[in-house]
Amino acid sequence: MSQSPDASLSIETVHEIRDRCLCLASQRAARRLARRFDRLFAPLGLTNGQFSMMVALSGQWSPRLGELADFLGMDSTTMTAAVKPLEKRGLVALRADEADGRVRRPALTQAGRDLVALAVPLWREEHAKVQADMIGHDAGNLASILGRLG
Repeated sequence: MSQSPDASLSIETVHEIRDRCLCLASQRAARRLARRFDRLFAPLGLTNGQFSMMVALSGQWSPRLGELADFLGMDSTTMTAAVKPLEKRGLVALRADEADGRVRRPALTQAGRDLVALAVPLWREEHAKVQADMIGHDAGNLASILGRLG
């Protein structure tokens, strides 16, 4: 059964979805957090997504682009596009895999490591503020709960 093109939902249904939909609430919260951290990192010329990617590359691993995309919950095409501006700025270098030259592995350059070192204290301070804003709302378990979705 399909609705006619001019059919609309009742305002009660719209409010029900607005107030109860976990997907919508998660999307709205993610957008707000993204904007908050984008503003924080703007003086460094970074977005929150670039910060997350660079932090992921700061670990003791050398992921393929696809592995990094999986880690960050991105698709490969988006990952390839996201790496380009960081590579252009000299913050990330793409290197051919030793075993398979077709595979590219992103790695932070020294300039990238230096920028992450500047950004982490900013992130810590802002993250503490976000958590403080959420006291009484089970903020301590929120990241764990969201991490189980997938």
